[in-house]
Amino acid sequence: MAMETKGGTIKAASVFNASEDAQTLRKAMKGFGTDEDAIINVLAYRNTAQRQEIRTAYKTTIGRDLIDDLKSELSGNFERGAGTDEGCLIEILASRTPEEIRRINQTYQLQYGRSLEDDIRSDTSFMFQRVLVSLSAGGRDETNYLDDALMRQDAQDLYEAGEKRWGTDEVKFLTVLCSRNRNHLLHVFDEYKRISQKDIEQSIKSETSGSFEDALLAIVKCMRNKSAYFAERLYKSMKGLGTDDDTLIRVMVSRAEIDMLDIRANFKRLYGKSLYSFIKGDTSGDYRKVLLILCGGDD
Repeated sequence: MAMETKGGTIKAASVFNASEDAQTLRKAMKGFGTDEDAIINVLAYRNTAQRQEIRTAYKTTIGRDLIDDLKSELSGNFERGAGTDEGCLIEILASRTPEEIRRINQTYQLQYGRSLEDDIRSDTSFMFQRVLVSLSAGGRDETNYLDDALMRQDAQDLYEAGEKRWGTDEVKFLTVLCSRNRNHLLHVFDEYKRISQKDIEQSIKSETSGSFEDALLAIVKCMRNKSAYFAERLYKSMKGLGTDDDTLIRVMVSRAEIDMLDIRANFKRLYGKSLYSFIKGDTSGDYRKVLLILCGGDD
């Protein structure tokens, strides 16, 4: 029941030499002024694995850290994208596959010397904490298996946990939405609508609140159409006053190799304008150049 995807806009550079790239970057940063175009040409056209290799080569051949050097050279929007805002935690944990989440856990532990779960526990509370801990376990069923009786039971349980009672049994929502496979959940959503006459997203909005509500909605949206979820994240990061640069950069960089073409198609379908034109109108300078390269073209 995998979603059909068109894929990403950034492919691995076919002729790739990490130390050559490292030297190019160093040269671009030494001397008077920074050659931003040279930096953009190297970094924006390499995939993530290649960027990691360049970083290693940079350290090995030059004895300096590429990220640190870039930070001092490219002040402004380039090097952002960390920080513990709830939106970021939700987006990453709700949209990644169990396999990706397992890798995130390993990397997090190596990089920070603490487990992701411990940091979630110290930074969040109540039901929001529980939903993030549950997602960060990466234990969602990955099969397509559909047990009809269980599917009907889940839909009924959700109905009884929310719409049908005073107060909401939030744990029920957590259990069903965090552990079942995608195929199963899509059927649960249909059955739920049949018995409650409401869409599951409407019910979540009326029955829950705050970051817990945001997390549950993100899970439902990612199950239904992950690329549309990211299109919405991008849209919301740019519309209105000011730009949420952290979200914009994070989504563009993290999805460029995976499903950027699908995100673009959904963006156009949902908002009637191309992602490219939105980015162009909302950003400027080298920052805009990089984002447009990651976007890969106009629609």
